Amino acid sequence: MKKNTILLFFVLASLSLTAQNKETKSADILVESYDYVKAVQGYLNLVAKGNTDPYVSKQLGDCYYYMFNTIESEKWYAKATQSHQDAETYFRYAQMLKSNGKYAESNIQMALFADRMPNDQRAIIFNTDPNYLTKLNALENHFEVNAIPVNSERSDFGAILYGDILYFASARNESNKTYGWNDEPYLDVFQSTYTADGKYSEPIAVNELNSRFHEGPVTMNKEGSVVYFSSESFKDKLFDKDKTHKFKFGQVNLYKATKENGKWSNITALPFNSKSYSAGNPSLDKDGKTLYFASNMPGSVGGTDIWKVKVNSDGSFGAPENLGTKINTVSDENFPFMGDDSILYFSSNGLTGFGSLDVFSVDLNTDGEPQNMGKPINTEKDDFAFSFNKDKNIGYVSSNRFGKDHIYSAIPICKAQIFIVVKNAKTGVLLANSRVVILDAVTAIVDTQLSSKDGEVLYDLSCLKSYTIQVFKDGYVTKSFPASGKQGVITMEVALEPIDVVVTETEILLNPIYFYSNKSDITERGAVELDKLVYVLAQNSNLQIDVKSHTDSRGSDSYNLDLSERRAQSTVAYIISKGISSERISGKGFGESIPKIDCQNNCTELEFALNRRSEFMIRK
Repeated sequence: MKKNTILLFFVLASLSLTAQNKETKSADILVESYDYVKAVQGYLNLVAKGNTDPYVSKQLGDCYYYMFNTIESEKWYAKATQSHQDAETYFRYAQMLKSNGKYAESNIQMALFADRMPNDQRAIIFNTDPNYLTKLNALENHFEVNAIPVNSERSDFGAILYGDILYFASARNESNKTYGWNDEPYLDVFQSTYTADGKYSEPIAVNELNSRFHEGPVTMNKEGSVVYFSSESFKDKLFDKDKTHKFKFGQVNLYKATKENGKWSNITALPFNSKSYSAGNPSLDKDGKTLYFASNMPGSVGGTDIWKVKVNSDGSFGAPENLGTKINTVSDENFPFMGDDSILYFSSNGLTGFGSLDVFSVDLNTDGEPQNMGKPINTEKDDFAFSFNKDKNIGYVSSNRFGKDHIYSAIPICKAQIFIVVKNAKTGVLLANSRVVILDAVTAIVDTQLSSKDGEVLYDLSCLKSYTIQVFKDGYVTKSFPASGKQGVITMEVALEPIDVVVTETEILLNPIYFYSNKSDITERGAVELDKLVYVLAQNSNLQIDVKSHTDSRGSDSYNLDLSERRAQSTVAYIISKGISSERISGKGFGESIPKIDCQNNCTELEFALNRRSEFMIRK
């Protein structure tokens, strides 16, 4: 009986193991087809059944790596590396840790990777400068980056502006079949009109370029008559004619189209396409003579490399050339963009970066080294598909920095400064230790400085933005004025009026403040006088005052009494807002009962204006 029980146990265990092996193979097949969503579910089913095989954990780490779920990928790589793994797994684990902001932990895994692959280009770069993060964080910020309104709830990326039309790839077409890589609809090419005031029209699909599989991104010549674009299989033509070769999802090729009567037509596959490798994400130089693209074709250094091919005047193409190991690594380089100034922009997860894909630039005329573009173009997440329109002075970068691939504008930050000299308006003496505050358009404080012994302050500003400058000095009237950031240095002289207010036993010899007709708001000129009063109150702690407010004779007595009370209270509120105790100031409205000029209703506009006032009397 005991032997039969043991035999039954081994039979059941063997059957269970056989079933799990079949499930593992099924999930592996899904990985080969880039169907990562279903593959993950298959591996997770195995885990739920008690499968603790490090291979399954490694496969889950890889699937989530390609789906860019950095949290889950990190978790499964952590489990997998509890047992010995191949060197590339340690590298990917390091990438995920870095993408999650865990740089110290990432460096530990990179050290393990470098120990196993010391001659690998990535290992050499890491060992040469393991403290790279400090240098990256010190890179100067050259762009202001913001999400643009063309983004959808799905993936959007690869934006490039030609004239006034922004082209990009998007998975927003819910009628498309869902793609197993990320459980989103297949990509289509879309376009949106960019207006002079920086707005975008509602995106529409470029239907002539779209098929039932992936399309995008695009590049075109400067005339806008020829477009090159990526397609997984345009209208199935590349694959379906050859029945001996099974269609492979995820494989991308390049196509060309020409514009006729406002529509794209004459779509043809480029001659170096192949069923055995991908070629995509094209970028044409400004002369239309060289096409840059990404491919894993034979001769590649790593996963995908940056390649170029000559475009001949008769429409034919030269032989593709790899851009070499200065640009390409054994990891992935992708999304090239050739700028008008021979600067090549591309993304890499093999060169030193903040994490995952980073955008790099390299001057092909000088044979220089690729340079990381720094933050905020780059983040710990995937940052890619940088492009720039020189005429409009605007660039675009794609990023999943907030969880989903989206498009961000990248506007150059020009160098602007404002040089302020503060002096006494009456004597011309330079005023040291004046507090100079700069505020942005929403009145948030950008910076505060004290003027030097020579009354000088220098600010760095952003170009094409509006600011407000406020200058404070004890014993002087505060001055506030607008300023705008323009290229170069703007010099401004600020003359502060000294506060010279006489206080008698019964009153403060201060100009009244005046109001607009039927208004109780403190005017700009009124604020100047009130600032003088605030200063006097601050210098005389025992001083208490009453505010008496008045109206002109227009309107009913009851209405004017209410209006004058509002004027009294707004005057009091302003003074209290400057730090004066409410116990030291009170206000009362007197309507039209005590006119400054008793002209009844035959007043001139000036006489009416002089009657609309607040005056100040000493209470104690």
